[in-house]
Parts: sequence; structure tokens; C-alpha cells
Amino acid sequence: MPHIDPVATDLAPAAIGPYSQAIVSDGWIYVSGQIPLDPSTGEMEPGGIAAQTHRVFRNLEAVLVEAGGGLDTVVKTTVFLSDMANFSAMNEVYAEYFGDHRPARACVEAAALPRAVDVEIEAIARVSD
Repeated sequence: MPHIDPVATDLAPAAIGPYSQAIVSDGWIYVSGQIPLDPSTGEMEPGGIAAQTHRVFRNLEAVLVEAGGGLDTVVKTTVFLSDMANFSAMNEVYAEYFGDHRPARACVEAAALPRAVDVEIEAIARVSD
């Protein structure tokens, strides 16, 4: 049976339901979808899709670091957008955070996201072989 450890950090928004910010299991980190909430205030990141995507990445990175990884250990992401018209602006910010590291990715438009946000990103990372 795999060893499963929940991950929690105050540097990212607390889970808003019956789930963990992330789970570490056998060297894999499964990060729940991160939305653009400021963990210190619980408020939505002001600004458009670029500002929201930056906040999502700060939250995502905080969870990954708490779990023993980082953006450089991500192997797969899923990006959820409220409107595919935001794809280019989100993608520019996405590229800033991953640089030459190119994890596999899916990007889909969702009819609705938690708290009516415009972007949510989940990730899978590998921290040991």
C-alpha cells in the first residue's frame, strides 16, 4: 500500500472543501487546483488574467515547496480557464514561471470555476525516483 502524506502550507490558500492542498505519495506530488486567492487575506487577486495567473503560480509554488518539490519538478499541469480568450495572456505568464522546463499540459475552458475565478491550475510533480 502506498504511503500518502497530505501537504498544507499557510503560504497558499487553505482548501475550501474536503481535500488537501496536495498529497505526496511514493515520490509524487499531486497538487490540487490553485486559484488566485491571496492566502494572507483570502481575497481575490485584483487585476486581469495576467495578475491572477501570477497569483496562482505563487500559490502553486508554495505548495510544491512545502511538499519538497518546486516548479522544476512538475511533470504535468492542467489549466482551467473561464474563457479561452484568456489563453494567450495566461500562456505568457505560464512561460515566465516554467522557462525552458516544459511539463506536459492540458488547457481547457470550464463553464464555471470555484469562486468565479478566471484561472485554476493543478499540477503533478516528481520528487524522487
